Amino acid sequence: MDKYRILLVEDDTEISDMLRSYLATENYEVDCAFDGQEACDRFDKDSFDLVLLDLMIPKVSGMSVMKHIRRKSFVPIIILSAKDTESDKTLGLGLGADDYITKPFSVVEVLARIKAALRRTMHYDSAVPESAATLQAGDLIMHLTDYRVEKRGEAIELTAKEFETLKLLMQNPKKVYTKAQIYALVWNDVYLGDENAVNVHISRLRNKIEDDSRNPRYVTTVWGIGYKFGEV
Repeated sequence: MDKYRILLVEDDTEISDMLRSYLATENYEVDCAFDGQEACDRFDKDSFDLVLLDLMIPKVSGMSVMKHIRRKSFVPIIILSAKDTESDKTLGLGLGADDYITKPFSVVEVLARIKAALRRTMHYDSAVPESAATLQAGDLIMHLTDYRVEKRGEAIELTAKEFETLKLLMQNPKKVYTKAQIYALVWNDVYLGDENAVNVHISRLRNKIEDDSRNPRYVTTVWGIGYKFGEV
């Protein structure tokens, strides 16, 4: 099997060297960028399976790099940041990051998060039977084979987790999911009580697919329980 290729964007050379050396021993190929402009240029030029992204980098901010990547790719992005406030995490996840690791961290933790993100990507890429390749509800159409969403014929850009959350609800329209269930199924990880990650992705998803996100028709809230797909 080919090595997974990772773009590591980190201006601290000590951290960069440590991560690159450790991940190399785990059979990952790591390309390093030390500022935001270099990161954007490298991403545009080459193909990567995952991005490790520090937010506080020179020339172009980490958030701007993430926006640049998300305009063209669903590749998993894991943020590495010394900023640990809820607002920073919310902003990062809302802009399309798949995970958020706060500095200082252990390389073992980073490796575990990388493996989890790549497992999810492999799940997204698994074959979809042709008979179930399209989901439709009202004006909303999901094309599962190539991960496209359209509303009234116009493309809607979703992150991987937004796409998987919407697919989960659309495929099971009568089922109510708790936040813990959504986290376990979409994040493919153990739920540790972090409701904020689910809340942020639901909010961003609604902003993209609903006519009025304050009165959603597609992703509806069942108070005290969780979320379900609305009867459109």
